[in-house]
Amino acid sequence: VCSARIFVPGWSPLSPELPVRHLVPLVTVASWLVSGAAQAQRPTTLAGRSTVYAPRGMVATSQPLASAAGLEVLRTGGNAVDAAVAAAAVLGVTEPHMTGIGGDMFAIVWLAKQQKLVAINASGRAGSRMLRDTLAARGFRSGSQQGAMSVTVPGALAGWDLLLRTHGRRTLKQVLQPAIAYARDGFPVSPIIAAQWANETDFLRRDSAAAATYLPGGRAPKAGEWFTNRDLARTMQTIADSGIGVFYGGSVGRRLVQHLQARGGFLTLDDLRRNTPTWVTPMSVPFRGYRVWELPPSNQGIAALEMLRILEPYDLAAMGHNSPAYLHHLIEAKKLAYADLDRFVGDADHLDMPAEEMLTDAFITARRALLDPARAKERVDPGPLRTKSETVYLSVADAEGNMVSFINSVYDYFGSGLVVPGTGFALHNRGAGFTLTPGRPNTVAPGKRPFHTLIPGFVTRTVNGRDEAYMSFGLMGGGVQAQGHVQFLLNHFVFGMDLQAAIDAPRFRHYDGYRVALEAPITDGVRTALQGMGHVLFEQPPIAFGGAQAIVRLPKGWGAGSDPRKDGMAVGY
Repeated sequence: VCSARIFVPGWSPLSPELPVRHLVPLVTVASWLVSGAAQAQRPTTLAGRSTVYAPRGMVATSQPLASAAGLEVLRTGGNAVDAAVAAAAVLGVTEPHMTGIGGDMFAIVWLAKQQKLVAINASGRAGSRMLRDTLAARGFRSGSQQGAMSVTVPGALAGWDLLLRTHGRRTLKQVLQPAIAYARDGFPVSPIIAAQWANETDFLRRDSAAAATYLPGGRAPKAGEWFTNRDLARTMQTIADSGIGVFYGGSVGRRLVQHLQARGGFLTLDDLRRNTPTWVTPMSVPFRGYRVWELPPSNQGIAALEMLRILEPYDLAAMGHNSPAYLHHLIEAKKLAYADLDRFVGDADHLDMPAEEMLTDAFITARRALLDPARAKERVDPGPLRTKSETVYLSVADAEGNMVSFINSVYDYFGSGLVVPGTGFALHNRGAGFTLTPGRPNTVAPGKRPFHTLIPGFVTRTVNGRDEAYMSFGLMGGGVQAQGHVQFLLNHFVFGMDLQAAIDAPRFRHYDGYRVALEAPITDGVRTALQGMGHVLFEQPPIAFGGAQAIVRLPKGWGAGSDPRKDGMAVGY
């Protein structure tokens, strides 16, 4: 037993309202004071939000109007797939710097009647003129390229359509109506989105059509100001009336291709016509009596699974949540998994090692042996080759038990920065995900899918010998996604946090080498200890740590959480 005084700036007994910015730090300090071995205790988190509970259906997105649109679909007889696509379409209007029909999407869907998971990879491919030598000669920058060179086929719209036709109840025309209405009639811009939008003003001014679309009156809309995008409304109405063929080879596609080719892009009309989403089989690992599912390459989901496997033998609970030892182990596991991503992950048709090999006992044991429990490594090599044989995330659940884990993105803020005049949407820059290094699964080539950061997640459990859905979850934010998935899962399953607390808890984000960003609530003492292990710490804004949504199946009804790092919310009925 110990006693201590904790002085919190801005608070006194005469003014008892504790400033929100001090809530999480205070809880963190308190958890360290419980005992000398306090790290073994389950942490608690005082969050600004509560977990949302509802009896029949649930929608969790990063923007309130999108959540409301999805909920309305559920309440009027649509299922989880219908609601997910409706919400995604609205996000393309209300959060245009993150997502839209100019991007790609992935989804994992739990089908309640069949009691099984299905998954879709709706990422587009490189144009038939996208050659490595051409890119190298033009100074292509892997990871950061924007402009016409970076544009690959936008696959999202085809993915929406296929999901609806296969597992939905509504047509694409029906679910696009809320988005069309917001684009045509306008909506008030929410605060976090407004701030991020304003930060991209100089970038948007590089392209006249982008500036005309997204900088009305010469500037970004402020929080609470109304924004309309009638060009996008017309484009989406054309798609609703005529089908996705107008985008993939028709009138909209022709305008897209002509505009890109005039600026040095690589897409042809045939590239658009050939675009087809792919049904894929999710990959999984057992974890704490549950099973965690991610999508296979071409995305980074396997890194989350590899991290979980590397961390299996360690007593993370005894280390303590966000203690120096805990964070160090997670950061070093991340380095190992991401080194393997860089070497072994790319288009599924071009892998030189089966993805499953990265999760085998032999491979994981060899990787874990490289984790130094006391010292950070600047660089780790990928594991041995074995030759056996940016962004919005949303989640929806309906009254029948169907669940959708759904992610859609234009990659960087406003993607490539290019808007085809009159269309109202930004084209993504997913081609930046390719590497120019020869001989890799992710080496750029015509018709290949680039490496993708987008990863929807899912958790199942076995009850009485039968698999059951437990949770759909995800986290936007580029390279933070796999490491963010792991932190969220550990918060929930190891430290017993409820859904909202698991989302709210402060995160780390490792970038490269020794460089790690930590959210502000992580204490100075922890920071000093990590620096002593060799980590180099620096500051990043909250959005750099991702924005998460999650829905969990309860014995009766649903629970959900939505990340306060973004403007969104979870709603149910």
